[in-house]
Amino acid sequence: MKTVYDVQQLLKRFGIFVYVGDRLADLELMEIELNELYEQHCIRMDDYQMAILILRKEKRRLKEGDKK
Repeated sequence: MKTVYDVQQLLKRFGIFVYVGDRLADLELMEIELNELYEQHCIRMDDYQMAILILRKEKRRLKEGDKK
């Protein structure tokens, strides 16, 4: 797993489709969904950790882009 698209595909396996229309809100909602899946023992810890890192990196990139 390397990209936000990969995270979306992971969520898709569980029937979770996230699209609010606001990229930052989408990333936040994906993170919430990942937390739920992990707490319910539906995904492995390494998949959860990698997905969270990818989402947080993308959120940071978006926020830094807004400042420039």
